[in-house]
Amino acid sequence: MSASDATFRPSLSPADSATEHRYIHVIGAKVFIDDRPAEDGWEHHFLGMHGDVACWGIDVPHGEDPAYGADMDLYSLFGRVPQDEWAIAGRAVQIIEWARTHRFCGRCGEPTQLAPNERAYICPACKLMQFPRLSPAIITLVTRGEGDDEEALLARGVNFRGPMFSCLAGFVEAGENLEQCVAREVHEEVGVVVDNVQYVASQPWPFPNSLMLGFRAKWVSGDIVCDTTEIAEAAWFRRDELPPIPPAISIARRLIDDWVFQR
Repeated sequence: MSASDATFRPSLSPADSATEHRYIHVIGAKVFIDDRPAEDGWEHHFLGMHGDVACWGIDVPHGEDPAYGADMDLYSLFGRVPQDEWAIAGRAVQIIEWARTHRFCGRCGEPTQLAPNERAYICPACKLMQFPRLSPAIITLVTRGEGDDEEALLARGVNFRGPMFSCLAGFVEAGENLEQCVAREVHEEVGVVVDNVQYVASQPWPFPNSLMLGFRAKWVSGDIVCDTTEIAEAAWFRRDELPPIPPAISIARRLIDDWVFQR
């Protein structure tokens, strides 16, 4: 894609200024990016404009492989392309998966149709509209102490791929605000009470359809008691004794780095 510093603008149709088209072929959950349009009969969705480049997501039918084995999952793609292009690929995977799973109405079972003026599927019978799924989740770095003695609470999830420690995270429940979610998730996962919850930043997280909302919070009381269904172990760490932490792909790394370097 041209102009790595260009802004991506989600939209429903290409702008008149489009000078180039790029296609994110979604093969299962993997992607392959090139300038070849969809084959006849392959479903495709316009994603938005990246500068003057029109970006498309293509649902590659099962058994087809336009990449000839060169496709890769989003984890492997990270770092191989600029971050904004990685985010567009993540958007393609999410939009294609949404299209695959909303072909029928969840209320009456009728086949759905794409809405004409917004990104949604609509049921022609009962008019139920189904928008792309987005699951808000909080991720929080909890700290205690001050100055050189300050420590961060990091945990190793039971489903982590390796011996990595990260921030505490969880999905927002119906009827709660983000600050309540932070306090609840931290208490549920490691048994401590926090306050002074402060928003830091957000990150689309296409694994499979989350929006990660990053926070900092201060420990108030309680000893670590792990919910063993989710947390294998957790501990307090000083800046100079950190365990293995997430790579740069994750907002967790930003939260930890900001704390380490006092940003």
